[in-house]
Amino acid sequence: MRKRIALALLWMPIAAGAQVLAAGSLADMSLEDLANLSVTSVSRRAEPLSQAPAALYVITGEDIRRSGVTSLPEALRLAPNLEVARIDSRQYAISARGFNNAIGNKLLVLIDGRTVYTPLFSGVFWDAQDTLLDDVERIEVISGPGATLWGANAVNGVINVITRSAHETRGTLAEAGAGNKERGISARHGFDLNGGAMRIYAKAFERDNTVRANGAAVPDEWHNAQTGFRGDWGSAARGFTLQGDLYRGSIQQAVGDDTSISGGNLLGRITRELAGGSRVQAQVYYDTTQRDIPGSFSERLNTFDAEAQHSFQATPNQLITWGGGHRRAYDRVTNSAQLAFLPDATTLRWTNVFAQDEVALGSRWRLTLGSKLESNVYTGTEFLPSARLAWKLDEHRLVWTAVSRAVRAPSRIDRDLFAPAQPPFLIAGGPDFRSEVAKVYELGYRAQPAARLSYSVTGFYSQYDHLRSVERAGTAFVLANRMEGRGKGIEAWGTLQVTPAWRLNAGALLLDQDLRFEPGSADTNVAAAGNDPKHQFSLRSSHNLAPKHHLDLMARYVGALPSPAVPAYAALDARYAWQVHRDLELSVTAQNLFDHSHPEFGAAPNRSEIERGVFVRAKWMR
Repeated sequence: MRKRIALALLWMPIAAGAQVLAAGSLADMSLEDLANLSVTSVSRRAEPLSQAPAALYVITGEDIRRSGVTSLPEALRLAPNLEVARIDSRQYAISARGFNNAIGNKLLVLIDGRTVYTPLFSGVFWDAQDTLLDDVERIEVISGPGATLWGANAVNGVINVITRSAHETRGTLAEAGAGNKERGISARHGFDLNGGAMRIYAKAFERDNTVRANGAAVPDEWHNAQTGFRGDWGSAARGFTLQGDLYRGSIQQAVGDDTSISGGNLLGRITRELAGGSRVQAQVYYDTTQRDIPGSFSERLNTFDAEAQHSFQATPNQLITWGGGHRRAYDRVTNSAQLAFLPDATTLRWTNVFAQDEVALGSRWRLTLGSKLESNVYTGTEFLPSARLAWKLDEHRLVWTAVSRAVRAPSRIDRDLFAPAQPPFLIAGGPDFRSEVAKVYELGYRAQPAARLSYSVTGFYSQYDHLRSVERAGTAFVLANRMEGRGKGIEAWGTLQVTPAWRLNAGALLLDQDLRFEPGSADTNVAAAGNDPKHQFSLRSSHNLAPKHHLDLMARYVGALPSPAVPAYAALDARYAWQVHRDLELSVTAQNLFDHSHPEFGAAPNRSEIERGVFVRAKWMR
């Protein structure tokens, strides 16, 4: 594997005299600057974070760099409004506001505007989602529904990963790291090209197997390599972006050949500001992915997506954003004797139109009304409305409330899954499976009462109908919609600038769910909907000990999971970095310092234990 890592980087040009890559420091961004960060996920337009009427947390690129994490799922632990549980070497359970499991289906994830969920189960294969973390500008994490703008499956949250423009990544970066559980290497080179800018990158890593509580190795060793590019021409007012990625990986299995994953994507986006301040944006992308699990199934998925939106000032106090899109996916599965998706090949289509009207009611009130109509091949057209009201008490305080309707549309696992592959079936699909529905009510408060302190608190109440259940139909079981219930909770986080060189971030999540089956249902397994802690807490410290010495600590406490039972755990991660030279940084990151190992998800005794890890890294930039 080490030879493959080296070969993956041989093509990267190292340009002498390349421009210096400017890296931000803790002192460069005050809390006022953070409050005025431009975000786009709430309204599909740029607005300051302090004015966004949603439970929105932003993970900055500097947060990711100082955390020392090596993967996108680990970076998401920095968001206090997410549940992140590592299952094994490469699998994660990630959700917002409950329903967390290995095939979670109520969280929409985008990378640079590209939706990355699989139509197999309406969730994310996290082992196939990666990018060069040094190029991430920010990750916007919304807990709560975003269906009006982003569509079905944005039921409990939206994760929007946004990478930096190629204009901001000129120069050369090379990085190598090794530890007791993982090794990796990456490089990127950015340069001017035809009046614009371009960057190319490559990365590769190998991650060792996890272990069980008795010390036995779990056969899940993982190797992966990825390469890609991004080009940007023009400006924010009149610009064009072209980017793409290719990846290939292998994952060890207990029996038979390794699981293999591979794929690629290509995206183009154009932006134009028109007369009168109106703005048009259009993008298209193509994505292909392959997954081969010997002895189980293999899948080939090709997706084409196109969308456009237009924003304009209808009146001095009224901003309208509208648009639409179409996605088409060709999914082909090679079945095994144990399970089958029938038909084995199908074409899935989603078409949507949406409109949102933001109205300023005086100088301090803002009302946002929106709706989306989205059609799919299983249930036809879904209606996804929302209303948000924001009250700006003063320059540093915002109260907001929202009511929304969101749905989780059926996936292939709901309608097309059969086991075994030939009759008589034990599981026989769900021919009448309909969309799961959530009606969500939220109330939030965001404030910066002092120059060194800011915080956000959100309360939510969600009503769920038509959740998935397993019902008997003759001699087989079918997937149906006989579960219902509610969820409520509080999300809170805050930032304290203790000194110009020391910052603290804290977060808390309290969740209470009550799910039940409708009268007449034969299902009794409520736990199949998800396995969630009732509470979790985090505290992060970022300290510049000296101009060239940084120390970062992150502690988290996650409550016990009910079924299957997983004990509560506390973890501490630490990173120390030394800027040896203006072009060279050395760092060491230690994870899970409180114990030798602990489980985060799954049933005993075969679940993986997440072990203590140490990772030493060298980063060179010119």
